Amino acid sequence: MHHDPQDFSDRFALGVTRILRFGADALFAKRYGNRAIVLETVAAVPGMVGATLTHLHCLRRMVGDAGWIRVLMDEAENERMHLMTFVEIARPTAFERLVVLLAQGSFYIGYFALYLISRRTAHRLVGYFEEEAVLSYSQYLAEIESGRTPNLAGPAIARHYWKLADNATLADVVRAVRADEAAHRDVNHGLACELSQRPLLGPRPG
Repeated sequence: MHHDPQDFSDRFALGVTRILRFGADALFAKRYGNRAIVLETVAAVPGMVGATLTHLHCLRRMVGDAGWIRVLMDEAENERMHLMTFVEIARPTAFERLVVLLAQGSFYIGYFALYLISRRTAHRLVGYFEEEAVLSYSQYLAEIESGRTPNLAGPAIARHYWKLADNATLADVVRAVRADEAAHRDVNHGLACELSQRPLLGPRPG
């Protein structure tokens, strides 16, 4: 579900997302497997940064985290498993590995700084990132279902992680990943909304 921007913070997050989406489209076009590899190496950064800084915040303030550290750590781990899955599907080229190094390093520094300045904007940014991820995986699924992309057997790592059937296909894996991204979208938009109402962390979703 799309979150309509309400203020400058939201519009900033949406603007950054659109710029990065344009870059991803220009670089990868419809090579969705390779796009996923690069983007998932970046997607696993926000959860880890958020969990680390929240942990340190709670230590300094000597307060509880309301369950958010575990939520963000789980998000980071989930995104890492997305990466490990797509590495089995589309082997990254040397150029894409270089892009990963540059993109992950610069994004980590930028997101870390943003999280220190405004946690709300940082989580809104991730919410918009995840909206785009859902869209990208929906397009990937459409390519598979149309026959333009082969519907390969799902990698063993994916079948084990998502507890899929032994005969699960790439389409099944993409659906599972898309569902994860939709959940991350809702969690991060929800936390951004919670932070806009009060300075402390909100309750754990669900």
